[in-house]
Amino acid sequence: MRITALLIVAVALAGCTAGPAPSALDSQAPPPPATPTTSASQMDFPPRPREVPLDNVDPCAVLTPEQRVQLSLDNPPSAYVETSFGGAKACTIRSTTSGNVARLALVLVSGADVWLSENAQVDYTVSSIEGFAAITVRTPDLNDVCHVEIDIAEGQFLDVMFRDGGNSRAVQQDHLCLGAQRVAEAAVASLLQKR
Repeated sequence: MRITALLIVAVALAGCTAGPAPSALDSQAPPPPATPTTSASQMDFPPRPREVPLDNVDPCAVLTPEQRVQLSLDNPPSAYVETSFGGAKACTIRSTTSGNVARLALVLVSGADVWLSENAQVDYTVSSIEGFAAITVRTPDLNDVCHVEIDIAEGQFLDVMFRDGGNSRAVQQDHLCLGAQRVAEAAVASLLQKR
């Protein structure tokens, strides 16, 4: 039994010994390093139909009064600065009909591909609105909100958030994502007419 154990250890150690060192005469180059795999990148976005810069845009004027009525966003828009997006100009609009809240933020410090990074730690799907890449973002464990991020210009994106505004019955996240999609579609249509 002891001899068998020693043989197993000897075979294991023999398998761990290094082979001969490569010499300068060997003509084979080492294999190239493996290419890292990524899930998605800006290269996966469809090319933008055109650039729609968000500089000097009033976030509360993106949606027209008619669009706000169609979306049941009936409270007056309220402007503020969203610090989590690098001081982005933002606007929030509440619906007294549904109790939900829409927020538009004009992000000028990063492209929409920031949401595709592993560091973002979100679940996302990529689609398009009017030919612009649109990323629907769900943050794990935050079921009362959904975002749609539109790749509207180089190094800029439009963030559309749609959230439950404190309804007595929680709104399903799928419904919130549909709301975010509708607001994003209206916002892009409006920007394309104005810019």
